[in-house]
Amino acid sequence: MANFEINGLHHLALVCKDMERTVDFYTNVLEMKLTKGFDLEGYGQHFFFDMGNGSELAFFWFNDAPAAQPGVTSARNIVGSPNGNISSAHSSMNHVAFNVSPDKIADYREKLLSKGVDCSALVNHNDVVTGEESRTAEAASEKTWLQSFYFFDPDGIMLEFCATLQPGLPNADLPVNAAGIKANGETITGIAAATN
Repeated sequence: MANFEINGLHHLALVCKDMERTVDFYTNVLEMKLTKGFDLEGYGQHFFFDMGNGSELAFFWFNDAPAAQPGVTSARNIVGSPNGNISSAHSSMNHVAFNVSPDKIADYREKLLSKGVDCSALVNHNDVVTGEESRTAEAASEKTWLQSFYFFDPDGIMLEFCATLQPGLPNADLPVNAAGIKANGETITGIAAATN
């Protein structure tokens, strides 16, 4: 049997409260092309927007969808918010990151601000060993892997424009289990072990 040959993201499907408002935001604010939209007989709609390179962002509108629950089904706060972190529940979709060119990211942020979209500051994500240096910096440097900024769509879905400044190091910390413990018995950096 052949190995899976995945060619990237085809589409990501999210749920909105107001399809008209969603179409306006993604076509007029983010300037994506609406490629398809259709009714789901008796219970909803399904619309698709071109994200480029063969990938699409899709939205459902359901007539019986429960209300949003920020902090549960989606991030409660934008990255860098003084109101708290960006945690969301298991099985939730935390945010969608759009790949943009490094030489355009600052201009894109300014453009969104001019359209009335509240954006985080530019975040420089450093590619460093956990615990030895800060993962973020105020200015880009030779250690900066990604540069991005964050904002919410009208339904509170956190979006990110993200530019890759360099390939980064091929390393990964040990993953934690459901209790937050790594295979070597340690917790994540900065969190004290639970005492029983």
